Amino acid sequence: MPERPKGSVLKILHIDTGGEMRGGQHQVLLLVKALQERGHENIVLAREGGPLLQATSEAGIETLSAGLFQTLRTSKRVDVVHAHDARAHTLAAAASGCPFVVSRRVAFPIRKSLASRWKYKRAARYLAVSKYVADELGRAGISRDRIDIIYDAVPEVDSGRWDARAPAVALASHDPEKGRDLVAAAAKLAGIEVVFSTDIPADLRRAAMFVYITRSEGLGSAALLAMAMGIPVVASCTGGLAEVFEDGISGVYTDNSVEQIAACMKGIVSGVIPAEVLIGNARRLVATRYSQQQLVEQTLISYGRALHG
Repeated sequence: MPERPKGSVLKILHIDTGGEMRGGQHQVLLLVKALQERGHENIVLAREGGPLLQATSEAGIETLSAGLFQTLRTSKRVDVVHAHDARAHTLAAAASGCPFVVSRRVAFPIRKSLASRWKYKRAARYLAVSKYVADELGRAGISRDRIDIIYDAVPEVDSGRWDARAPAVALASHDPEKGRDLVAAAAKLAGIEVVFSTDIPADLRRAAMFVYITRSEGLGSAALLAMAMGIPVVASCTGGLAEVFEDGISGVYTDNSVEQIAACMKGIVSGVIPAEVLIGNARRLVATRYSQQQLVEQTLISYGRALHG
């Protein structure tokens, strides 16, 4: 399938309607900045008053409030539209005046309603954040030749200071799918202090480990951040999170039982599980598979396929 020649300047409209600055919004900001650095022009439609709108505006990127009319009007002056969340997908399907691609980050199955089938037929391509998510798209009837797997990227970050005596860090989410209850019970059983963090980058600067327990996950960008910062990761072997690292080599996978999670946590702090080996291997993995360069290059290839498919 022909692709856009290297060196061509694209004008891209990004749409993200998220109300918080979570993993997906951080990826949008990272991608847009990297595309700008390569000479591509970007416009961002984001939720009015939201943190992404503020962040992209402060970065000097043309930023407007997301909505149906704005999508219709703005998409007429770009080459390709990139929808980054479910509502953005709906806006692009209804109003895009040019080919559009959709990032799919979540692990749950796609609805089979008539409206959903119509929406999912409209996109030129799907950018799945993991093989697991790509499989979910395939199970929904989307042709595999319309799906590209593009892993998240990790921005350059200062390394954390690994200390076996430091607390474990976990997400502060109250989403029942995220397994905070399991982490709390496991930490108590293991006798290890745990910090449920609302500022992961800050709290990972002094952490014995990052414990990412979840019942459903598209990939797990917080785990990638911990790996980049030199903090060992204990994670659920589920969904796209099961693709992030090699078990026992660059991280530790566990089932979602309190006893197994506690055993992994104790193994890290006791030295039974060699943390320094995990840290070195994880950093090398992040530098190759989850680099900003691979994110931009693979996204540009997908844009080219959407435009020439």
